[in-house]
Amino acid sequence: MRSSRRWRTCLVLVLVVLACMLQPLLLPGQSPTSSRAEAITVDAQAPAHPLPHFWETTFGSGRAVLALRSSYRRDLREVKRATGFEYVRFHAVFHDEVGLYSLDERGNPVYNYSYIDQIYDGLLEAGVRPFVELSFMPRDLASTDRRQEFWYHPYISPPKDWNRWGDMVEHLARHLVGRYGLDEVSQWYFEVWNEPNIGFWAGEPKQETYFHLYDVAARALKRVSPRLRVGGPATAQAAWVPSFLRHCADDGVPVDFVSTHVYANDTAENVFGTRETIPRDEMVYRAVAKVHEEVKASPRPQLPIVFSEFNASYMNEVDVTDSPFMGPWLANTIRQCDGLVDVMAYWTFSDVFEEQGVVKTPFYGGFGLIAVGDIPKATFNDFRLLHMLGNERLALDSPDAIATRRADGSLAVAVWNYAPPGEGGTAKKVELTFQNLTGTHRAYVWVVDGQHGSPLATWEAMGKPPFPTREQQSILRQAGQLPAPEVMPLGASRTTLTLQLAPHGLALVEVTE
Repeated sequence: MRSSRRWRTCLVLVLVVLACMLQPLLLPGQSPTSSRAEAITVDAQAPAHPLPHFWETTFGSGRAVLALRSSYRRDLREVKRATGFEYVRFHAVFHDEVGLYSLDERGNPVYNYSYIDQIYDGLLEAGVRPFVELSFMPRDLASTDRRQEFWYHPYISPPKDWNRWGDMVEHLARHLVGRYGLDEVSQWYFEVWNEPNIGFWAGEPKQETYFHLYDVAARALKRVSPRLRVGGPATAQAAWVPSFLRHCADDGVPVDFVSTHVYANDTAENVFGTRETIPRDEMVYRAVAKVHEEVKASPRPQLPIVFSEFNASYMNEVDVTDSPFMGPWLANTIRQCDGLVDVMAYWTFSDVFEEQGVVKTPFYGGFGLIAVGDIPKATFNDFRLLHMLGNERLALDSPDAIATRRADGSLAVAVWNYAPPGEGGTAKKVELTFQNLTGTHRAYVWVVDGQHGSPLATWEAMGKPPFPTREQQSILRQAGQLPAPEVMPLGASRTTLTLQLAPHGLALVEVTE
């Protein structure tokens, strides 16, 4: 039986490799499989503006205690290598499983930093700084037994003693500054709570009690040092930003950045108060633009804008977050949001994640870039490709591409074929023409789609095993590797590349001398 299973597994791998070989990345001069075609011209001398990599400086993850796991730390290091990201945000640093806050026999607070130190030491050793979400309420400080529905059931009520809430925040900040130094901790972000406008906050009325929660925490942090950065309202659905900033201005409450969240399948009614239907490839951009205008019109128009959670879905949808769909969706979101936001934190970097309980299968629509078993998804490779973009964005007349220039003068162009989630969409031929290149160049072309850099089809061909064997995991990890690029010359006699992009295909073209 064991040898039979091994034979079947090898056969699946051979079939996958053959499928990849039969679908070349570049088809010079070949007719497309559909009538769709697009001509894109990239002028190497076109006007440009700065393109900070706002989509990859920060990632989300599940809850604080997961950061103690070796699997979490492995994934953290892998995503760090792929994207160079700088911050990670997670929930529930005040949850009782972390052990920060308890009471002695006389009812006085006792602070224990054993796990806190291990969590933050581990992040910093990996070259990643904390984006500290101050949540949720310790049981001994909660005024009621109200809990959120996540598998770990955090307490979400206001504190029974507001002074002790402020003392806890201040005590944590003083400990962090004492351990890591003010110069280090002043580079962190401190965000008060998570999504208080929906089911993560049981204060009544929600907005008024959250504002008080924020005020007490923000002032506690500033007592430690004015250099500590604090922000909010950390709302779902891009909510409360005008009222939050007006409150801070009217009451003299410290605020160093604005934070909020949006997902591409949020409804127009929840985000905009309208009954329109907003496509999945426009929702995040429109929410970001809304908040951008709200901050500009506020008493603090220069505040940085941080979308501390975003993704294509807040649900578990295999054909969204586990699939190559994410590449074109992500690239198009970057194209649209450029210049409107300072930080966008993709939710999440890893499927070491337990909001719905212990993960039961590697592909279930998890939010992470890496599936259980150290299996890189298509999204991991999408982020790798988009990390290769330069820091100057060239003017380009196309809704399906981003052209950039790097400091060394080389070019990096992302091109994609967006289609809604699922099996729909048609292949697209793209003719990419370069102007004002001097001398001879090479073009390196990487592609991520259903047959390149995505393990999902391989897992499905295996019969969707919920618990892949170690041998199957090895095959899936191999299927999730980014294929080597195609290399083609560019010069005076050849200035156009022809690409054939499958539905949900993302290509990155690097042009160097």
